[in-house]
Amino acid sequence: MKPKRPVWIPVAAGVLRKENKVLIGKRPEHGTLPGLWEFPGGKIEVGESPEQALKRELEEELGIDAEVGDILESSSHHYGDKGIIILFFWVDYWKGEPKSLHHESLEWIELEELESRNIPDSNRDVIKKLKLRD
Repeated sequence: MKPKRPVWIPVAAGVLRKENKVLIGKRPEHGTLPGLWEFPGGKIEVGESPEQALKRELEEELGIDAEVGDILESSSHHYGDKGIIILFFWVDYWKGEPKSLHHESLEWIELEELESRNIPDSNRDVIKKLKLRD
């Protein structure tokens, strides 16, 4: 018998930049990957483009009206019988001040600090890419 194929979940995430810092959010203590730091974003719904999904997620999670920029990186990772495919986009322009509407807390941090944070494996590939561009 063939092994069961994983269920793949498409996700869009934003790398918000301000004054040489990027925005990360701490996941709530309840739910999946509790307490880990991540780039804001979420699942791409049926009928949405990745850019539309990210714009919606940033409004829901941060309360901002974002202009989604170019794609930066893609990454995939397995969590048990599920897999996620994440598309990371630059987000340099937005209206409003990011607020923590979903995450336990938000923090603007310098790139050097990212590797020392407890970040999901699925976000690690983009950190390498960010360091190359720095």
